[in-house]
Amino acid sequence: MSTRSRPLSPHLQVYRPQITTVLSISHRISGIVNALVALGIAALLLSVAAGPDAYASFAAIAGSLPGKIALFLFTLSMSFHLFNGIRHLVWDSGRGFDIPTVYASGWTVVALSLISTAGIWFAVLGGAA
Repeated sequence: MSTRSRPLSPHLQVYRPQITTVLSISHRISGIVNALVALGIAALLLSVAAGPDAYASFAAIAGSLPGKIALFLFTLSMSFHLFNGIRHLVWDSGRGFDIPTVYASGWTVVALSLISTAGIWFAVLGGAA
């Protein structure tokens, strides 16, 4: 029996990241982030139920710069997960698997996520002014 050392299967360092792999990993991460968003919504509801002081504390945290950044990223995560989920539903129907369509739909998901997040925040900040 030969004891020659053979290379294992290629690692991530060997491959150039492509939009399919980046979006696949991002979809999983956004699902986890969305679960954390659900916990944040539960914290909001608990603060409302606990009274005005608790809600004021929650609102102060959410209104701070780190809170606004987190809310923006949560909005982006939810938008991305929604649009990429729709993309997966189309794939479940057996369509869109040819390489040009996969790339086009991937970039469309990215663009729609950014546009919808910007639109939501424009509406929110426009309504506050």
